[in-house]
Amino acid sequence: MIYKRTMMLQAKSIVTAAVLLASTNAFSGSLSGADIAKAVSDRTYQGSMTDNAFAEYYSPDGMIRGKGYTGKWRTEDDTMCFQYGDGEEKCWNVIVNGPALTLVKDGVVDGSGMLVDGNPHSF
Repeated sequence: MIYKRTMMLQAKSIVTAAVLLASTNAFSGSLSGADIAKAVSDRTYQGSMTDNAFAEYYSPDGMIRGKGYTGKWRTEDDTMCFQYGDGEEKCWNVIVNGPALTLVKDGVVDGSGMLVDGNPHSF
């Protein structure tokens, strides 16, 4: 019985990974900078990068506001770029599916979460 459950979980994991990979390959680079800006501007991202959960607000003026930090966001071609404090700017490809936002770096899903209208956390 335990073996059967383990095999079922492994099969589900393989299917999930295949779907994510197909989605990444199908949609990576398909959004313009204007499309990305329209999707994220005046919205809050609630999700994670690898395993660190967080929420941050993307102001229409390009500012990022989070709990105890600020930064800047912008789009360039088909990527969304982020800079926090004096840190280096880093850019990701973006997949938007309704309220779901996925960040992809070098063909690998690096973060995922949901976009919520406005700034519900009052950052």
